Amino acid sequence: MKVEQRTAGAPQAMLLLLGSCLPVLGAVLLAPVLPRMQQHFAETAGAAVLVPVALTLPALVVAILAPFAGIIADRVGRKPLLLLAMLLYTVCGTLPLWLESLQAIVLSRAGIGLAEAGIMTCCTTLMGDYYSGGRRERLFALQMVVTSLSAAVFMGVGGYLGQDSWRTPFTLYAVGLLFLPLMAGLLWEPVAPTASASVRTPMPWHGLLPLLGLALLAGLSLFIVPVQAGYLLNLLGVDGPQQIGMTMGGNQLGVVLGALSFRLIGRARPGWLLLLAFAMAGSGGLLMAVAKSHGAVSLAVFINGLGIGLMLPTLITRIMALVDFSQRGRASGLFTAAIFAGEFVSPLVVLMLTAGASSALPTALAVVGGLQWLVALGCLRIPRPAAAGEQA
Repeated sequence: MKVEQRTAGAPQAMLLLLGSCLPVLGAVLLAPVLPRMQQHFAETAGAAVLVPVALTLPALVVAILAPFAGIIADRVGRKPLLLLAMLLYTVCGTLPLWLESLQAIVLSRAGIGLAEAGIMTCCTTLMGDYYSGGRRERLFALQMVVTSLSAAVFMGVGGYLGQDSWRTPFTLYAVGLLFLPLMAGLLWEPVAPTASASVRTPMPWHGLLPLLGLALLAGLSLFIVPVQAGYLLNLLGVDGPQQIGMTMGGNQLGVVLGALSFRLIGRARPGWLLLLAFAMAGSGGLLMAVAKSHGAVSLAVFINGLGIGLMLPTLITRIMALVDFSQRGRASGLFTAAIFAGEFVSPLVVLMLTAGASSALPTALAVVGGLQWLVALGCLRIPRPAAAGEQA
């Protein structure tokens, strides 16, 4: 049966952007209610470990399984995998409303990670399929903006809903029931271009691997401020939740502005864009390391956010330009895995550098900032890729 190629517009773009926010929900929703979960399961053996794992486990599962989601998306189809992942997201996400076993809740969180791997991979892949050129680049920049803003919103909503019960925030996962019919009706399985369908080209690993390595470091960088800023401010005598929250909000504002700047300068050579991105992120980290006041930390995290915001859309845009239609799912899955793996190991890397001593945090931040500067200089060696994705 011949399938007619369709043209995507604003409804598809909006749906894919909002769908990209759902994995963010899994990462930040529980943070405000972790203490109450800890208290509820105080008599459960291993609760001190299992409760934090309930927050971080989805990111680990995404890091492991997103490449396989990409393979399935390329071989079976983007839309079927996305709809199945959305259904799994809803079921596993709402299960803790009724589960009484902490171990079962942790297992359901692994299911959330599996669903998020499919959702993030398919949404990013479909953006690459439906759009091209400047529209695609603008959409990837908006993806970073929307997910950053949604993180702040979900954190606040999770805290509000968790005032009476730590279980209540899990009701937000029912939003998948809204997305399912919309995605089923408004999205379609893209048609492979004739050239792509007839010729199976090998993955361009030579160009992909450096970009995926940078994506891993980008994920690590992305979680530095959300995880470490509060501890750094405590060392400076700032321990008010409102002050810490405002500081982290400044970082998110930097991320949003950095992503928006990609819309203005995204046509520049990729090496220069990545140099600028990693240099700003590294400069922010170095300024955090030497900061002696709350104001100095606020400025540092804002500069760091500018770099992170520019970094991610630059990377995914170049990766998508490097691959053709038949490779986009795998490329998107690998990118997603690299980002989430970086997020997962970020606190572990800082912990290794500090050896558990909070007083050593400025030194650890200086080391990470210095590494980002070294990477920035190395980005000049990245050439402009052949626009395989543009032709697909």
